Amino acid sequence: QVQVVESGGGLVQAGGSLRLSCDVSGDTLSSYATAWFRQAPGKEREFVAAVSWSGLRTNHADSVKGRFTISRDNAKNPVYLQMNSLKPEDTAVYYCAAFAVSHPSYYSSSNHDYDYWGQGTQVTVSS
Repeated sequence: QVQVVESGGGLVQAGGSLRLSCDVSGDTLSSYATAWFRQAPGKEREFVAAVSWSGLRTNHADSVKGRFTISRDNAKNPVYLQMNSLKPEDTAVYYCAAFAVSHPSYYSSSNHDYDYWGQGTQVTVSS
C-alpha cells in the first residue's frame, strides 16, 4: 500500500523560510509524479507545485513563483518544497500527493489526478 508522509511544517515569521519534505513509499516498482497542494481555513484546496518522476520538469502556481521551489533528486525520495519569503497568506495545511505515471516526465497540476495523499502539515506565517 502506498503511503505519503509530509514533514517540515511549523511557525515562521513573514519573510522567513521553511522546507517541507514528502516521502512516498510502499511500491518500489512504480514511478510517481508528486505535487504539493494547500488549503487555508474556509478556502478550497489549491495547487502549489508539481514535479515529474525524473525531477526534470516542474510547475509552480503563479502565487508562489519566485518564492517556492519544488525539487527531487533524480527520481528519488524525498520531494522537497523550499519556501522562501513567506507571507501570512501562505498560512495553510500543506498536502503532498502522488500518482503513478507511465512516463518519467509527466506531472499534473490537477488534484483530480492524484491518487495518494498525505495527512498534511501545518504552515503558519505570522505578520
